Amino acid sequence: MIEKALTSADVEFVTTLHGEERVAFHVLLQPRGDQADRLLRAIDDVALGELDDAVREGETPEGEEAQSVGQRALEVSLTALRASGAEADGRLIEDHPLDALRALVTETGADEVIVLTDPHYVEEFFHRDWASRARHKVGVPVLKLFSHSKA
Repeated sequence: MIEKALTSADVEFVTTLHGEERVAFHVLLQPRGDQADRLLRAIDDVALGELDDAVREGETPEGEEAQSVGQRALEVSLTALRASGAEADGRLIEDHPLDALRALVTETGADEVIVLTDPHYVEEFFHRDWASRARHKVGVPVLKLFSHSKA
């Protein structure tokens, strides 16, 4: 589960987690504008010292615009995973990300879930972030990773 396009560092990191073992990636992306409210995103930006980003949270695409940005980010991510030699497919999440994740785990027989995001301090503090919540929903191990750099 991701929230933005994977960077080359992210792709290298996730594709090498299991050494030479062949893995397939089923990517779910929920566009950032559809995740949390602007205030939480701005607080995270301030906590990270990214004041300019906090000021621009109001410019984050939402609704239909977020979907088109999300679709492009998903395509970039899938292309990068495939270029690394991994098998990859994916889709955007429109509603209820954890329900979509649980359904995907059941549908594919996934062995584990990787949640790759930027830090979300407020949600993490209250264990309301995706990884914490997924651990109680999906029935397989959940690995939480932070993105290496901005996409």
